[in-house]
Amino acid sequence: MALPTTERARLLLDQLSKRILVLDGAMGSMIQAYKLEEKDFRGERFANHTHDQKGNSDLLVLTRPDVIQAIHEAYLAAGADILESNTFTATTIAQADYGLESLAYELNKAGVEVARNACKKFEAADPSKPRFVAGILGPTNRTASISPDVNNPGYRNVSFDELVVAYTEATRGLLDGGADLLMIETSFDTLNAKAAAYAVLSLFDELGYRVPLMISGTI
Repeated sequence: MALPTTERARLLLDQLSKRILVLDGAMGSMIQAYKLEEKDFRGERFANHTHDQKGNSDLLVLTRPDVIQAIHEAYLAAGADILESNTFTATTIAQADYGLESLAYELNKAGVEVARNACKKFEAADPSKPRFVAGILGPTNRTASISPDVNNPGYRNVSFDELVVAYTEATRGLLDGGADLLMIETSFDTLNAKAAAYAVLSLFDELGYRVPLMISGTI
């Protein structure tokens, strides 16, 4: 039996049946335009954290949500119908570089909530045009198909099961934040993408509902 969808997911599918919906653009280059420094990424909460945080763009949903929401609003003002949450590296695997693995769930939930705030603002101004949030699952900084060591082609620094665990936690945060749909984004490894899809579909079964799922690949 097919799983039910959320009310927002049904609205999204209804809109898609009537018109083409426009996805927003790049987040990283827009953040760079703000010329943020280490203190911006750290904020007060992470002022004494042991790892450098400059470049950890996903952390900004907690430390500089004003910047992220402003970028979201700029895309909506330009005509975007769907915002991508600023959660491209918000998995335990990717956040390990910054020593912030424990924040994975929080980052994903907050990332969707910041985007949702921007949508609510524009929907209030024009209720006839609903805006949607795509919860983003990035590829991580590891590949399950290729060895990072050219001298040891059989070596892997991440397993399928480890990816599933990481993607499940991230997806739970995105859905709890209120994502209208999910997007496995910029997949460069089909095995990583399969792990993400498996995690998402398994979580749908656990929760008893589903939202639309998109996958984008890069070559």
